[in-house]
Amino acid sequence: MQRAIDANVIVDKEVIGSFAGPGLVILVGVTHTDTAASANKLAEKIFGLRIFDQEFISQFDQVLVPPESSRELSAGELGLPMLVISQFTLYASTSKGRRPTWDAAAPGDVAEPLVEEVAQKLRQLGTQVSQGKFGADMNVSLTNAGPMTLIIDVD
Repeated sequence: MQRAIDANVIVDKEVIGSFAGPGLVILVGVTHTDTAASANKLAEKIFGLRIFDQEFISQFDQVLVPPESSRELSAGELGLPMLVISQFTLYASTSKGRRPTWDAAAPGDVAEPLVEEVAQKLRQLGTQVSQGKFGADMNVSLTNAGPMTLIIDVD
């Protein structure tokens, strides 16, 4: 997950998901042991992580900070958009040789519904979510804010 100032994803020369202003880019990798419960837990964790401080948020006129809020706020509390991208390469193994293997990544028929589950749960929580296209060759662009990149494991 990356805290970003803006982001977009392009497939076949067409922007299919984007946001302007602060938000989160969520790269979702799925392994063989992941379930719908772990996908929902991941979405809830992302929604509630307090990684936006008042100083950072104050530079964006379009973001309204709730009155009497704590110093750090979550994307959920701020109503920030999220871009969810499937990313099987997060499970690459580079321990042997010069070619990565993706044996730890779940196959598409298992992974695709779980990536969709993460996006749907974020929507249910009240977040504006755009997505990449599962299995497509995607060009993802973002301006990382901080920079801040977090690996979130819910197992």
